[in-house]
Amino acid sequence: MSGGYVLSALCFAAISLVTCEISCRNEAGASVDWFVVYKLPIRRINATAGPGLEYLYLDSTSQTWEVSRFLINMSQGAVGRTLQQLYQSYNTNDTAYMMYNDSPPGTNNYTTQRGHSKGTLFFDRFQGFWLIHSVPHFPPFPEDGFGYPHTGQQYGQSAICVTYRYDQFKEIASQLLYYNPNAYNCSVPDLYHKELWSLLRICQGKSFPWIETTRLVPLESAQGEVFLNFAKSKYFVDADIYAAWIAQKLGSDLLSETWQPAGMELPSNCSLPRHVYNIKRLALPKISFYSLYDHSKWCVSKLGEDAWTCIGDLNRYPAQKWRSGGFICTQNAVIYRAFSGMVAYYKACQNSTVYTDDSTYSH
Repeated sequence: MSGGYVLSALCFAAISLVTCEISCRNEAGASVDWFVVYKLPIRRINATAGPGLEYLYLDSTSQTWEVSRFLINMSQGAVGRTLQQLYQSYNTNDTAYMMYNDSPPGTNNYTTQRGHSKGTLFFDRFQGFWLIHSVPHFPPFPEDGFGYPHTGQQYGQSAICVTYRYDQFKEIASQLLYYNPNAYNCSVPDLYHKELWSLLRICQGKSFPWIETTRLVPLESAQGEVFLNFAKSKYFVDADIYAAWIAQKLGSDLLSETWQPAGMELPSNCSLPRHVYNIKRLALPKISFYSLYDHSKWCVSKLGEDAWTCIGDLNRYPAQKWRSGGFICTQNAVIYRAFSGMVAYYKACQNSTVYTDDSTYSH
């Protein structure tokens, strides 16, 4: 049975789907241009600890965060519905996919020889999705079906999914050469070999010694929204991607939210023209937590007029200055308001604490 026939049959059976094109899916199963998920940590401030499976949800049709009625391990959630497209039709000759994670499922091992990056691509000759996330041991192998690892429950995690037309996957494949991802499961059928030779070679585990230190490209979503993709190779050494590249290239001071193990923090950086400040606490109504319990990886412009949001792979601590990976950045106002509105306080370069709303958060 061909992949197209399988997809058509699935779409016919799933009457809730608005379209049968491969795409990011919302919680009703309908196609969306993009969505963002923020999985909440177990440990929170002034709140009863949850199971570590609740998440905030935002997509191209909404205006602010919503607490999902589903849990992240449920196939009815946005991540589950999106990945189900792959799980239900991965073994075909007209679709391609790649799952990559430096901490792959089915093992407690992780590799430092590949990029500190995690994600999934699934597409056909028309379009598909690129899901970038921060969850170790995820997603499961296609033959195992959808699930969520218990190791991904304790800390906060981030994910962004964007729907792209097929021509954009040629650029994405080139970007992934710089990521040097640990591809633990993939399929690149013959009809893609000529145009997506780089993706094929990544799947074959081959290296590319001729790449440069960085590569930046604009990617256009299926609905025409522009995202910038920053790709850092292993040759971009001894440099923090946030301070040394992203902030300077965007021309914007940044507030960064990443996991920083105790005693191994990179301090807020004001040594370059554009500065990077470490977020220390996040807060929304009834939800608040410290960055110590958050493994998400993102940053936002300090000033609202810049309105940049970047979501990706790398933490701000010394060991990851040598790791490859990347970030997807956007000036989408809805995404910016959602993320910047969570910042309760951050550290200035003099190690003083800056509160974003003195009337709400006590000193």
